[in-house]
Amino acid sequence: MPILLLKNKDIDLITGKRNMTIRRLWKTPLYRGDRLYCYWNILSKEREKIFEAEVTQVNILSFEEIVNNGRIATNLGYKSAREMEDDLKKTYPNNTSDGDEFQIFSFRKLPVEQWEGSVIDQKNMIMKKADILFDMGKYEQSSVCYKAALEYDEWDVYLLNRIGDNLTRLGQFGDAIQYYRNAIKIEPNNEYLYNNLAIVYINKGDPEEALKMNNEALKLNSQNTTILYWRGLIYEMLGDFERALKFFDYVIRIDDTNPDVWNERGTILNMLGKSEDALISYDKSIALCLDNSLDDANMWASKANTLLGLQRYDEAIECYDNALKTDKHNPIILNNKGVALMELDNFRDAIECFNKVLVMYPDNPDAQVLQEVCLDNL
Repeated sequence: MPILLLKNKDIDLITGKRNMTIRRLWKTPLYRGDRLYCYWNILSKEREKIFEAEVTQVNILSFEEIVNNGRIATNLGYKSAREMEDDLKKTYPNNTSDGDEFQIFSFRKLPVEQWEGSVIDQKNMIMKKADILFDMGKYEQSSVCYKAALEYDEWDVYLLNRIGDNLTRLGQFGDAIQYYRNAIKIEPNNEYLYNNLAIVYINKGDPEEALKMNNEALKLNSQNTTILYWRGLIYEMLGDFERALKFFDYVIRIDDTNPDVWNERGTILNMLGKSEDALISYDKSIALCLDNSLDDANMWASKANTLLGLQRYDEAIECYDNALKTDKHNPIILNNKGVALMELDNFRDAIECFNKVLVMYPDNPDAQVLQEVCLDNL
């Protein structure tokens, strides 16, 4: 039984947008009418069948014939024959002499009732792959897969929501809003859908509309700490720091175990000129991260920046060092550590910080200027 392994780049084959592909000529060539077992091998340790198919057409051509045929490239989903040639050379580095043979074949997916092997839940399988792609940060591919799963059930709120999540991360805010609204039509009492809409508007730079959506979410559940946290962020974005602090404090009264809330509270307190109180919040956020086996560089850096503003330079440097343990290439943290060292007249170590930034980012203006200042003081 021929087996066809599909990878991330074969998304169009998996979703049915394309039914033609190319492989080097197998020891036992394919023939029209052959049945294919098709697997998605997204992870090296995971091979699961996603569908069975019947081969409908096979052409065996040489590498030379293939790479000089732009029509074949288009039919296989490539933008050009050159792109196809580069991909084949990368995929089959030992099979790209002019005379090496490849098989180009088309297939049609078989209905589940016609499968010879074990039957799987195709929708669930595609959803699982989409979830993996989402966790890998491959949002465009993940979105394509969620949409393919949606073809099995257009009323699936989970899928509509996840597509919205992907589109938000891709910056496609208008489309994301539409998917969330479609989900809300099905589940109008789901506060998380309204909150996700609010997050889209935050990313879109429209805090007023975000606040309206957050209002709808809170009408459904006024004690949801996730929604209350985002409400604080919206007021922070609107520059209403007193009200933002009020909501972060309210969240903490309900649940004081979220390090992000404590960290954001510290940021607001700094905005209000209450740096000493901010340090207490940052310490709490750091302690909670450690309790959860995390070492969040952002929280160490936030505390360090506050200490820098308070002219407690030695303490600030210690916190920057802790932040750099997990984010050693962060240019902002390195530059700020350099500034703290400059305040202590330790220009040589400060130059080392700025040099690290300039190696990674040669055009970083802050590092360039600060390095020059240090050199003038040596």
